[in-house]
Amino acid sequence: MKTATNPRIVSLYLKGGKADLPTTTKLIAQLSAGLPIAELRKLAVALKMNIEKLAVLLGISPATLHRRVKQGKLDARESERLVRYARLLGIANDVFESQDAGRAWLAAPQFGLGGQMPLEYARTEVGAREVESLLGRIEHSVFS
Repeated sequence: MKTATNPRIVSLYLKGGKADLPTTTKLIAQLSAGLPIAELRKLAVALKMNIEKLAVLLGISPATLHRRVKQGKLDARESERLVRYARLLGIANDVFESQDAGRAWLAAPQFGLGGQMPLEYARTEVGAREVESLLGRIEHSVFS
């Protein structure tokens, strides 16, 4: 059974809000099927970095990236990590009220993360949750 992927998933996360996001069941199906490589390109543009650098953050080697580009889609694990970063950028955009400010915050060392950059810190789901928690504290003016 072939499951269609939503080619707008990154855009939906960047837009903010949760109203247009797919249900958890649909998102799991989309991630399992693998997101189109176009989604990687969209996020790279949104982060103002080349896809090779984004691939490194996602744990994708240059050789694997080349294969994925030829195949036209990411695998399930890579898709999940891509959505992780899209979600964080969307949250940062909301907290800082602009994509430029959200992107800048994610790329700068943060005291609340021990001086590490959120983009680097979020390489694991545990780290991503901590970045999300820090963004929540910033949004609610809780000193971190």
